[in-house]
Amino acid sequence: MIGIDLSGRLAFTTASSKGIGFGVARVLARAGADVILLSRSEENLKKAREKIMSESSVDVSYIIADLTKREDLERTVRELSEIGEPDVFFFSTGGPKPGYFMEMSMEDWEKAVRLLLYPAVYLTRAIVPAMERKGFGRIIYSTSVAIKEPIPNIALSNVVRISMAGLVRTLAKELGPKGITVNGIMPGIIRTDRVIQLAEDRAKREGKTIEEALAEYAKPIPAGRLGEPEEIGYLVAFLASDLGSYINGAMIPVDGGRLNSVF
Repeated sequence: MIGIDLSGRLAFTTASSKGIGFGVARVLARAGADVILLSRSEENLKKAREKIMSESSVDVSYIIADLTKREDLERTVRELSEIGEPDVFFFSTGGPKPGYFMEMSMEDWEKAVRLLLYPAVYLTRAIVPAMERKGFGRIIYSTSVAIKEPIPNIALSNVVRISMAGLVRTLAKELGPKGITVNGIMPGIIRTDRVIQLAEDRAKREGKTIEEALAEYAKPIPAGRLGEPEEIGYLVAFLASDLGSYINGAMIPVDGGRLNSVF
């Protein structure tokens, strides 16, 4: 049987004390990669680190940072240089606030760009030179199925996240000849704090309980359930391995078959 072995690799995962980022870090560690976690909460990072180290015999470091702040981005790059040069970069972040287009202020749009796009670009620019020197790198961005089919009540995410698809395709062409693959993952409805937040908002609007709102989210999914964060991690681990070396510039949905679009 072909297995995924990431021993000797260093993976840097953002938003990784909870949710999708944590699920990805857990899977990468199980595959043998040393991991660097990043989150705003040291308390949550410590818990995440302890959990991963209890499951896997790898090194786990962490960086405390709010990636919407320029000074934290700069400090993150400095701390990364002290820990090591990531071979794998998985970028994930929480979503901007929910709401419809006309409910969003221009400040909301600026915050969404600072959350979803700017830190991805900033950190990628910092990490790529070392990957180029080594002739190896795996960059994976977590986006959303909203890129393919806009989702009601999350106008900011629908619009800003689509820029990540342009980033993936651009970098895949520029960095592919240098041994670096760049791909995007489009998670569907994954059981995270973000989904609970959206369910709470929907429940309030529609006069339902949170449980009823979550059940409504699962209805259009052929798999019949919400996804789990580790299920994103399995794909990331494959893309990060030598087995994924010919997958470059792809935007891959992990949504239980929910998308209706053909392309």
